[in-house]
Amino acid sequence: MKNYYLLLLFMVSFVSTAQIKGTVSDEKGNPLPFVTIFQEGTYNGTTSNELGKFELNLKKSEKQTVVFQFLGFKTQIITIQTDKLPYSFDIKMIEESYSLNEVVINTKINPALAIIKNAIANKKENTEKTARFNADFYSRGIFKLKNAPKKILGQKIGDLNGSLDSTGTGIISLSETFSKITFEKPNNLKEIVTASKVSGRDNGYSYNTARSSFYDFYDNTINFGVNMISPVANNAFNYYKYKLESTFYDANNQMINKIKVIAKRDSEPVFEGYIYIVEDSWAIYAVDLDIKGYRMKEEFVDVMTLKQNFSYNKNNKIWAKNTQSLDIKAGAFGIKFTGKYTYVYSNYEFVDAFAKKTFTNEITSVEINSNKKDSTFWNSNRPIPLTFEESSDYIRKDSIYKVRNSKKYLDSIDAKGNKFKIIKLLTGYTYKNSTEKNSFSYEGLFNLGSLSFNTVQGYNFDSGFKYTNWKNQESKGIYTSISTKLNYGFAEDRLRVTGQFIHRFNNQNYATLYLTGGSSVKQFNPNEPISKVINTISSLAFKNNFMKLYNLESAAIGFSQDIANGVNLGGKIEYQQRKPLFNNTDFSLLSKDDLYTSNNPLAPNDFNSAAFEKHHLTKINLLAKINFGNKYSSRPDGKFNIRNEKYPTLYLGYDKTIAANEKKYEFDHLNTRLTYDLSLGNKGILGLNLKAGKFLNADNIAFIDYKHFNGNQTHIGQSARYLNVFNLLPYYSNSTNESYFEAHSEYNDKGYIMNKIPLLSKLKSTLILGAHALSTPNNKPYTEVTVGLDNLGFGKFKMLRVDYIRSYQNGFQGDGVVFGLKFLNILE
Repeated sequence: MKNYYLLLLFMVSFVSTAQIKGTVSDEKGNPLPFVTIFQEGTYNGTTSNELGKFELNLKKSEKQTVVFQFLGFKTQIITIQTDKLPYSFDIKMIEESYSLNEVVINTKINPALAIIKNAIANKKENTEKTARFNADFYSRGIFKLKNAPKKILGQKIGDLNGSLDSTGTGIISLSETFSKITFEKPNNLKEIVTASKVSGRDNGYSYNTARSSFYDFYDNTINFGVNMISPVANNAFNYYKYKLESTFYDANNQMINKIKVIAKRDSEPVFEGYIYIVEDSWAIYAVDLDIKGYRMKEEFVDVMTLKQNFSYNKNNKIWAKNTQSLDIKAGAFGIKFTGKYTYVYSNYEFVDAFAKKTFTNEITSVEINSNKKDSTFWNSNRPIPLTFEESSDYIRKDSIYKVRNSKKYLDSIDAKGNKFKIIKLLTGYTYKNSTEKNSFSYEGLFNLGSLSFNTVQGYNFDSGFKYTNWKNQESKGIYTSISTKLNYGFAEDRLRVTGQFIHRFNNQNYATLYLTGGSSVKQFNPNEPISKVINTISSLAFKNNFMKLYNLESAAIGFSQDIANGVNLGGKIEYQQRKPLFNNTDFSLLSKDDLYTSNNPLAPNDFNSAAFEKHHLTKINLLAKINFGNKYSSRPDGKFNIRNEKYPTLYLGYDKTIAANEKKYEFDHLNTRLTYDLSLGNKGILGLNLKAGKFLNADNIAFIDYKHFNGNQTHIGQSARYLNVFNLLPYYSNSTNESYFEAHSEYNDKGYIMNKIPLLSKLKSTLILGAHALSTPNNKPYTEVTVGLDNLGFGKFKMLRVDYIRSYQNGFQGDGVVFGLKFLNILE
């Protein structure tokens, strides 16, 4: 009965709304998906769904002409008598009879080359015609999972809120939006979302917006993480071969050239498939192109297929994109993932220019009641009919959402999950109240990354407790967390305890208050350049105890918030009592004869003296972060910042210490930092990280407060990029209490160079070139140059990187190899 009920609802929603509706199929009765359907002489259009179903609302109460356009089939033109609406009819499309006789004159000359040359030569004229417009926009996104496992890394994934069946298969995301968009090339956008629908969340807001839908093949590159080369780019002939497969005529008697796009080299960022070019105007008629995952350096993606269809308006003689779809196939370990975005652009209004202040930093705004539209609205306005699967998902998940958010259900689930077992003393335990939206958790004693080793504490483990309240997080952004961390070191037989309170007030300016305090072990460099995992391995296997520690007793209060668009200001005041620590163990698993160095970073062979004396002080920190040209999206549930990649990010900091037990520990420190990623089109990306600072009144401050630089003596890299580290610099060799300047740059070719090198191109890796420089008053300048390969690995797992480094300080200093193990971040 349930299935019949779903079918009845689906059929009612289909037959009761649109003015014209029906099914498009081929001559054998096979449904045709993604058929372009539009009202002739307008930009009012739609497309058929996966089952060939379509719906179209006509604009005028008189006789109208509707065009059905589908690649590989003859265009169908149907005259509609609007006084008889609504009604339904089916369309059978006939395969196109292709011809090459008119264009193939000399078999020794490839006619496709001339067509592509003309398309490139006329790009500026054609793109200018659609450079500025207002339009209506509809989008739908659906993602499906197949064969999902019961657990990932030992954690149960469940049914994802009713998305998956017993085989781990189902729709995990389905949503739709309607928007009013104003657009000006290349990237000025104003979008107002008027309707939003999310399956399984009747109060949700969809993330399907126009911002991510502008794939313009008139541009030289199209960004898919990597800048893919357009088949009509200015330099396209360096990347593609072309074949004219056929020609046909559209409804306006314009000849369309079907060009096969062939990659010259398999590993480069190129498309494959077909592009359709209009004769004489050389405008794009349609694209049907595949993007292979490894060409985007996205190994888990198998292939993405991008289709675009353009319609012609006789009145203004403009070809404009009316429909677009992006199909995604991905997966690993037998898990299959598929997704599809479908977009419809309609009711274009092309303009010569926009008024000043049309475009602001607000890219997208979502109307407050956009998620309150009822089924009547969606059934009346949705340009693409839902499939039975999609309609069923909305009905089923909305029911599941109501049931699973009821107090009775939440209490029953909590009762089951809150059962305590003795084993949870070791593995951890969480008590959850889903109705009140709060939880209390205990971390356990033997969790991933909780056990580590250093020469001060010996083996030590972390555990802790945490209370979280997220009752108003979804609607208002309010979030509260209270936690305590326990750390016990066996070699010194000492327990340390720290506590933290965090409260975020909203999702508009992200005002956040936090309190911290307690006793802890800290590295001299607050950036913690050597991780617990690496230090444990380095110490136990090689007796290299690079981590240098001191004891900190502290209490702090801090606050941060966005004070203007793109500007965040934070401040903290902290009382600190610092005490030196010494080695308490000489234990090692493999290296029995070698000796550890002392815990004094200034005197590695002095086991009796410390790098500083016990003291206390109060430190004040101020930090401003400025994202120039910051864009943002406004929704009723918050403001979401979107960094403008054209501009750098600037940090301005000021530190001051007061109320120290001795005046010598008091100082001022001014510092600044600038980060920037410069896009080089299809030639890669250049990353920059520049830092500078100056200490005042700091002649006799504690070594803890010096500026320490992120070195690396382990030859293991853990970050995806090395823009904040000197790869061969000893950790505390150049620390300073005066002025300093450091610069890091890294060029990633994104395959631009590597793809052209025989044999090496088979690795499908990227070339990394780096340069690092450090200047302080009391040391000779330190520099490094690096060359490496990233995106190394096997199959879909490209998580390795290898770099060769040469360092210089008053001449050649040394060289070495750093192995990047990016997956180690998971263990931290």
